[in-house]
Amino acid sequence: MEDCMEQIFAKKDYYEIRLESIGGLGANLCGKMVGELAVRYLNLNSAGFSSYGSEKTGTPVKGYIRFCPPDREIRVHSPIVNPDLLVIFHQALTNDQSVWKGCSARTQVIIAVDQGQEEAALDRLPADIQTCYAVNARQIAMETKSRINVVMLGAMAKVMGFVAPEHVRQICRDNLGRKYPAALEGNLKGLDQGYAQVRTVRKYPETGTKKEASAAPKDSQEWGYVTAPIGGVNPRAGSTVTADLSPSRQGYVPVFIKERCINCGLCDSTCPDMVFQFAKGTFKGKEMMVNRGLDYYHCKGCMRCVDVCPVNALVRGVEAEHLEKQYFLPNQDMLRVPDYYVKAGPDGYVTSESYLTEKRMEGGEV
Repeated sequence: MEDCMEQIFAKKDYYEIRLESIGGLGANLCGKMVGELAVRYLNLNSAGFSSYGSEKTGTPVKGYIRFCPPDREIRVHSPIVNPDLLVIFHQALTNDQSVWKGCSARTQVIIAVDQGQEEAALDRLPADIQTCYAVNARQIAMETKSRINVVMLGAMAKVMGFVAPEHVRQICRDNLGRKYPAALEGNLKGLDQGYAQVRTVRKYPETGTKKEASAAPKDSQEWGYVTAPIGGVNPRAGSTVTADLSPSRQGYVPVFIKERCINCGLCDSTCPDMVFQFAKGTFKGKEMMVNRGLDYYHCKGCMRCVDVCPVNALVRGVEAEHLEKQYFLPNQDMLRVPDYYVKAGPDGYVTSESYLTEKRMEGGEV
């Protein structure tokens, strides 16, 4: 393992990791544990931070971690543009082209992908990526009563090649053992299974028809302080990268029963994601703003609307039972239907023992 590190730092100043995730999957904590692991157990200098929106759950999350030998200083503190290791916490994110920005032939990729979806994920993989790994993080998390972040941590340790399993287990104990002792055993099992079950799904030689491993990426940053829109306007629909929050739902969706609706607007007032589509209409013979439907692209399943509805016109439903959603109406002011939009499957995690264990634990999700 020491030889592996020597080879890495003989060629470059830093080893850089970028995490691509959605709020709620634990990427922020995973990044912190990776950075602490490098300092405490690998004798490396480390620096890292995360970037996410004001509403963490359901918004894009990026994590950045840099390593360097102890005799050097980390003098760069900007987001990582050209990662050595790209870790994607949800297979739906592979649809977003910005996730692949800065990747080159030398970038290793790990994708959390459900069983049977590897081929679809590989179809979206840029041709320049020579090495890609996959791990069924969600299934492992359900079976071991752990969380996706520790499964991905185990997979990262295996792929990096210079992290001993006992060290990654110890960093998990250090961070989760005291705060969530009841969940530690499951988290360690999830960690071990992530380490053991991560598998290679693409492996090209460093020479041949593909680019050399040292090939430098040629893409440039689209927006910066010079090229940003005047006034700092964010033109992204829904203030997210893809404006599709459906992957962040944890198995439930609000079901709209229009016959009960009194068009009071409380659902629209409490919704953080512009889900409800009101337009001029008539209700009981009077002209007023009428609820026409829900934009499930924007819905992250927080269920605030269900809690606030005074007439039960919005009820909690299991998404697996409502694949064809009645009153599904995309927001016309933010209408965008890219080719990569597909019907998102329900998150089975909501029915797992791991989910029920978390809900019984004080302090919320790990």
